[in-house]
Amino acid sequence: MIFERLPQILAEALAERGYEAPTPVQAAVLEPEAEGRDLIVSAQTGSGKTVAFGLAVAPQLFGGADALPPARTPLALVIAPTRELALQVSGELAWLYGKAGARIATCVGGMDPSKERRNLAHGAHIVVGTPGRLRDHLERGALDLGQLRVAVLDEADEMLDMGFREDLEEILDATPEGRRTLMFSATVPRPIVALAKRYQRDALRLSTAGEDRGHGDIAYQAMAVAPADIEPAVVNLLRLHEAEAAMLFCATRENVRRLHASLVERGFQAVALSGEHSQSERNQAIQALRDRRARICVATDVAARGLDLPNLSLVVHVELPRDAETLQHRSGRTGRAGRKGIAVLIVPYPRRKRVEAMLRGARIAAEWIKPPTAEDIGRSDRERLLAALLQPVEVDEEDRALAARLLAERSPEEIAAALVHAHRARMPAPEELLDQGAEAPVRREGPRPGFEDTIWFRMDIGRRHNADPRWLLPLLCRRGHITRQEIGAIRIAANETLFEVPRAAAARFAAAVKRTAQADAGDEAGIEISAIDGKPREAARQARRGGPPPARHKAKPYRGKATR
Repeated sequence: MIFERLPQILAEALAERGYEAPTPVQAAVLEPEAEGRDLIVSAQTGSGKTVAFGLAVAPQLFGGADALPPARTPLALVIAPTRELALQVSGELAWLYGKAGARIATCVGGMDPSKERRNLAHGAHIVVGTPGRLRDHLERGALDLGQLRVAVLDEADEMLDMGFREDLEEILDATPEGRRTLMFSATVPRPIVALAKRYQRDALRLSTAGEDRGHGDIAYQAMAVAPADIEPAVVNLLRLHEAEAAMLFCATRENVRRLHASLVERGFQAVALSGEHSQSERNQAIQALRDRRARICVATDVAARGLDLPNLSLVVHVELPRDAETLQHRSGRTGRAGRKGIAVLIVPYPRRKRVEAMLRGARIAAEWIKPPTAEDIGRSDRERLLAALLQPVEVDEEDRALAARLLAERSPEEIAAALVHAHRARMPAPEELLDQGAEAPVRREGPRPGFEDTIWFRMDIGRRHNADPRWLLPLLCRRGHITRQEIGAIRIAANETLFEVPRAAAARFAAAVKRTAQADAGDEAGIEISAIDGKPREAARQARRGGPPPARHKAKPYRGKATR
């Protein structure tokens, strides 16, 4: 067994925690070819990498002896991107090295720095911390790295994404030349390679993430919706799955605040995590998730880093990740340690091609699904309800007495129906989506009722801008303050789209479009909409004769927003 090559005291600690065999990443760092070398390890979060680097640094800590030397200046340094991850790492190393008598000092933001300095002054074998706090202690002279034997960068790619490059460089520059350096990262982008080239020597690359960058225990799904349907789609996803714990990712603090408030108003047990929350508020939110008083966390990418929720089974990308690495980091919050998870991307219609390209680049096979309907949710509710009510339960005499009183007053069918009603009353209602996958309007022979006299309008986007009736219809309703029933035929060309509005509503529509226009906007407010003279064919003939050319949209391709 590979654990037999470890110091006996560590093997005993592993056995007490129920470890019978190493995970792939643990086995990789313990192979003879990795011993004593600098390492770049690609491993998914939740793969056992904390214990892996805890075992990998053992030779440097023990120095060939059977026991640790007295605690003075640190021999090992672990740098993590967030306070939560640093505390988690410290806890793992505490049980792993507890029998060996290791002293572990934790240095993270949000904690009392004077207490941390006292702990460092008393001596430590291992220091675990976040880049900013470690740099602060280093500059104040409280952290002495002169005798350091090994440095570990946990989730190195995230630390660079978060802007910690300068902090990391100052910390590593303060360590001895001959130290060993281990970098653990879910991905190995160019900035990681550059950092490794500067601070590592002949580093060995180890990868346990596999060739498929998608997580093996995560089922990826993608759902194309109209931009106005994003929030209702989120609600229906949560209701369909009723996950034990779910994480919803937004791009900005404002969107986190808005979505969190909307979910709480609907009756969901949700907490929010973003940069605007204090450390105390963040601690309370995380504790609520771990105590299962809350089941949903709405967060930004940065705020969720380092957060480990073992029961997390659903991740929803409410706003699309900026790249494949962010997609992987977000989704990797679920499907950990052999558990199955689902990651769903909510995709505004105009951005489907971009998402398909990102998935291909990430080598992720995502299933494209339709938004859940009220009927879908009803079926899932019935199955869950039956499973819950048919489970065997222990009852006492008081329960039996109350049941007897109920049976004396009501029939079994009435009691069962009341129980079902009570269960359903606690569940938020599903949302009706504006678009349930309806196809483009079909042009009938002759005008449909109400469209005998119409005005035609032009939009300066077409097929080359991913124009599609499924998202154009809600857009026109928002911009023009009209209903779907007041929009007639839609004709999409390469660079423009023509549509008709009844003459009775045309003036009101044109006035609303003018009020909602923003000339320099890169989203739907920047799309130019104007009336044309006559019918589409007449306008085309006029253009061929030298008339005014059709308008062309100069703004960026439409990026839908999650609006209500």
